[in-house]
Amino acid sequence: MHIACLGEGMIELSGQPLQRRFGGDTLNTAIYLARVLAGSPHQVRYLTGMGQDSLSRQLLADWQAEGVDVSHIVIQPGKLPGLYMVETDARGERSFLYWRNDSAARHYFASGIDFASLLHTAQLQAIYLSGISLALFNQHERQRLLDALRDFSRDGGKIWFDNNFRPSLWSTAQARAGHEAILALADIALLTLDDEQALYGPESAEAVAERTLALGCKEVVIKRGGEPCLLASSGLREEVFATAVPQVVDTTAAGDSFAAGYLASRVLGYPPAQAAGFAHRLSAAVIAHSGAIIPRQAMPQR
Repeated sequence: MHIACLGEGMIELSGQPLQRRFGGDTLNTAIYLARVLAGSPHQVRYLTGMGQDSLSRQLLADWQAEGVDVSHIVIQPGKLPGLYMVETDARGERSFLYWRNDSAARHYFASGIDFASLLHTAQLQAIYLSGISLALFNQHERQRLLDALRDFSRDGGKIWFDNNFRPSLWSTAQARAGHEAILALADIALLTLDDEQALYGPESAEAVAERTLALGCKEVVIKRGGEPCLLASSGLREEVFATAVPQVVDTTAAGDSFAAGYLASRVLGYPPAQAAGFAHRLSAAVIAHSGAIIPRQAMPQR
């Protein structure tokens, strides 16, 4: 299976003392997907725009070294990668500062992407994107993406979606409409309960699952931080306990790595509960370290 992740990879400044790394929600998922699927016939590629500068070249080399196919990344002459800084509090909860408005990725998302060629099931079988991915498009380009995804799904392509709502990127009404259009097509949705409540008001995990399945999504995972996640599909409701973490250092990429652990496990043929168990273990390892991407040796065993 060829899997694409669509979004923005950026330079990350994090840790004490401050270190330069890389990250971005769907990029984090792509890296962890590639790690978990290493040695299998499945391939992970990343779709974004990058610059021609030395930092961009280094980022591409780093991602390629992680096993991610970067051959479909579009170079945007004269543009630089976005930058963000992570600040964490005493509990490891993170907040972000961004410098990304004129990034290479922003120009890529506004450039009129050839979705018909990109989303062709002869060369791509699954695509993963997030609420942040959707928010980076203007309304016209977002509609073009949705039309292309509808064709991709009709032709047998798999669509995986993570809600990742960021109110600084678009309005609640825009986000609801965008999410619901994707969820009507999605094969698997990974939804953070806090983000759903930010969009729709106080709701239980069960209510979110019911609403999402009613839209047409086939398989739903409701993420609840350190609480058990809820798995839902036709005829299935099951909770899977999270993995205890002695000390949370940095919650950056907690949900992104969970998504990677779950999706990779499902691709490898594991049932939902077993996939969620591994996803919890991977996420637990990630939040015990600083930064979005943990050392390879810290990856949990299946």
